Amino acid sequence: MRKLFGTDGIRGVANIYPMTTEIAMQVGRAIAFIVKNRSGRHRIVIGKDTRQSGYMIENALAAGICSMGVDVLLVGPLPTPGIAFIVTSMRADAGLVVSASHNPFQDNGIKIFSHDGFKLPDELEADIEDLIFSQKMAALRPVAEEIGMAKRIDDAKGRYIVFLKNTFPNKLSLDGMHIVLDCANGATYGVAPHVFEELGAKVTAIGVDPDGKNINDQCGALHPELMAAKVKETGADIGIALDGDGDRLIVCDEKGKVVGGDHVMAVCAKDLMKKRKLRKKTLVTTVMSNMGLGIAMKEMGGKMVRTKVGDRYVVEEMRKKGYSFGGEQSGHLVFLDHITTGDGNLAALRLLAIMQRRNKPMSELAKVMESYPQVLNNVRTSKQIDLENFTDFQKATQKMEKKLGKSGRILVRASGTEPVIRVMVEGENEKIIKAMADELGEMIAKA
Repeated sequence: MRKLFGTDGIRGVANIYPMTTEIAMQVGRAIAFIVKNRSGRHRIVIGKDTRQSGYMIENALAAGICSMGVDVLLVGPLPTPGIAFIVTSMRADAGLVVSASHNPFQDNGIKIFSHDGFKLPDELEADIEDLIFSQKMAALRPVAEEIGMAKRIDDAKGRYIVFLKNTFPNKLSLDGMHIVLDCANGATYGVAPHVFEELGAKVTAIGVDPDGKNINDQCGALHPELMAAKVKETGADIGIALDGDGDRLIVCDEKGKVVGGDHVMAVCAKDLMKKRKLRKKTLVTTVMSNMGLGIAMKEMGGKMVRTKVGDRYVVEEMRKKGYSFGGEQSGHLVFLDHITTGDGNLAALRLLAIMQRRNKPMSELAKVMESYPQVLNNVRTSKQIDLENFTDFQKATQKMEKKLGKSGRILVRASGTEPVIRVMVEGENEKIIKAMADELGEMIAKA
């Protein structure tokens, strides 16, 4: 059983276990202990989003790292993919992101990148937990000049902006395009508007006034209705909504209709297929993606491979099998030829380039796939539920699956980032699948 790590690092309510300063310091010490196996002077990058508790966790991590004789590079608020980029750009040994992504402001988390810019595999996370709880590091206390130092890197944001702009084709421009950009009052507020404006777009920016408490608050990728309304109000060409740490996006077309991650992946996969840049003609996504995406890929002459939920599992599959593009329905899109993790800004730039090259609005491009109706119920729980041994629930699920046949499916899983059981039902008849999802959700809630 995992003690600290979920599907995307460590996460919880700030100042309550496991997101305490004590644990953060120990995480810093453990990461420092691991990277010291490499030769030379060692450096670890720490970035964060805009949460009030970020200062507390950031300083605890830095203290733990320095106490093990490793230096710290503090870059301040920067999107999660920006940290992955800075780690590799500065040849650092690791990167830590203090963020709870799309969660509300009272939560916080710690994401970890290795020296190559990729998230840690399960095995290395287990090693970190072992180091923390076994007290193996207790006697290791560097002294005098061996203690690490911390310093701020003031130009990290500028470096990341330049990197993003360089991923946009030189022959193209965003001149004449009007973009509504929602930064979720998160880590992208000081990056994203500059990127799109400097490439020529007219940008109507919202969610760019963080106060430590308003991150993801009725805005950003989790609440795209604000972006969509602004697009209709201003007559913009497209809306782009990022989440709190900037590693995913949701867009809406020029009519204000929200276009989910599956449709964006289909658009990008088709473009890569035409340019013969989709390695092995394969798109990697998770079990949450719509059945319609797989059908669309087949019609293009490609295929879709599924992994368990979590963008790092998508990336692991891509690296293992030599694929180049993948993502999640939630809006994590990974272009492995450009960066090592999901990047909302980069994904938006790839999508805008397709719009410019094909001279088509988002509403037309999104027709590349038809979605099956899909209902998702999130049931909050106060304790762990052993669904495998919940006999009545299993019988009900099997009966429903038999009724759906090959034209639908049911997926029930525990969230790896919050105390929630997710019930997803997909099929041809929306009324039927909603009734199924509601029935299963009620059974979990009663249990």
